[in-house]
Amino acid sequence: MTGWSSITAVDTHDIRFPTSRELDGSDAMNPDPDYSAAYVVLRTDDPDGHEGHGFAFTIGRGNDVQTAAIGALRPYLIGRPVSATLADLGGLWRELVHDSQLRWLGPEKGVMHMAIGAVVNALWDLAAKRAGLPLWRLLSRMSPEELVDLVDFRYLTDALTRDEALEILRQGVPGRAEREAEILRDGYPAYTTSPGWLGYDDDKLRRLCREAVDDGFTQIKLKVGADLDDDRRRLRIARDECGPDIRIAVDANQRWDVPDAIAWVGALSPYEIWWVEEPTSPDDVLGHAAIAKAIAPIRVATGEHVQNRIVFKQLLQLGGLSFLQIDAARVAGVNENIAILLLAAKFGVPVCPHAGGVGLCELVQHLSMFDYVAVSRSQQDRTIEYVDHLHEHFADPAVVRGGRYRAPTAPGFSSTMLPASLAAYSHIELP
Repeated sequence: MTGWSSITAVDTHDIRFPTSRELDGSDAMNPDPDYSAAYVVLRTDDPDGHEGHGFAFTIGRGNDVQTAAIGALRPYLIGRPVSATLADLGGLWRELVHDSQLRWLGPEKGVMHMAIGAVVNALWDLAAKRAGLPLWRLLSRMSPEELVDLVDFRYLTDALTRDEALEILRQGVPGRAEREAEILRDGYPAYTTSPGWLGYDDDKLRRLCREAVDDGFTQIKLKVGADLDDDRRRLRIARDECGPDIRIAVDANQRWDVPDAIAWVGALSPYEIWWVEEPTSPDDVLGHAAIAKAIAPIRVATGEHVQNRIVFKQLLQLGGLSFLQIDAARVAGVNENIAILLLAAKFGVPVCPHAGGVGLCELVQHLSMFDYVAVSRSQQDRTIEYVDHLHEHFADPAVVRGGRYRAPTAPGFSSTMLPASLAAYSHIELP
């Protein structure tokens, strides 16, 4: 009977959490974020009652615009047969991303691209629920041929061809079952940004650094870029509290021009920085390459605001990053992130996803676990960001113990928000 079911509704919600009250999430470019989700539920007439849940992450103002963009995709989805659609999510991705009129709004960037990502992720959530598997296991069990069919290789073939991607995936087939069992047993490495928000005072920084070490984290991250003297003081506190063996990364959130980035990172180098994240505009590929060359051996990490697989390709080609930070809700969903994971594997660059936000930890853990089982087959220098915010609003919240993400086991993409949270945090514009 489920083979005849169709998508009957595309419900959207403008969800905003008042995180600015405690300055959670504050950094040099975003001093007062209210973590928000432009949230979508794909409803079907499936007798089993399965729904697909997805979202795009924003930080408050403009979340209504992002929600409206998701709603604009209703005509492409209502009435679609569920089984046929889920059997060809590569085709669905191409149809949406390459629609001539939608494409004009990007192309392949911005609000519309993120809206497509929310819908694509919701479809993957639906597919995983129908399969009775968490998404990472569903993807890990697909054949190399099925996986490459999900990827749009347009604009990538000067760096990664379909045949090269197939070879990467075929090399990963032996040992998949063992790596899957390892993930279920041991989880995946995590690092925490919770101590490092720029709005926290020194006492809170000290306390949270100690707690992070006690909780088993081997890497923390601090926000920097507003004031150099403050950055030096905060890094000194963090290094004193964490000791010499904990990795400390810093994140400028795009604050600097290229010369400023080089000089500022040089001034912070005595504190043994593991990486500097988003040192300049995410669109400045040449700037990232120049910074990476000038600040070595300190390394560059970037990706949470990189708008598509094409920019990632260029950053990899020019050596503009040493750690690639995929984001589950910035590009156009799971399909495009698979392309990016394959690019990273081709260039031998570790993937350390951006998370935090609202729901991003829940989503991105699936992508890293799939990457380990079926693509990179490595955890060397790889870690997923973790921020202890807002997990209580999800039906299948991310769980981190001993500095490691525990593998999700519930069917789906861990993207389903609790009905009570949807009701309590729906944003209503007052007249």
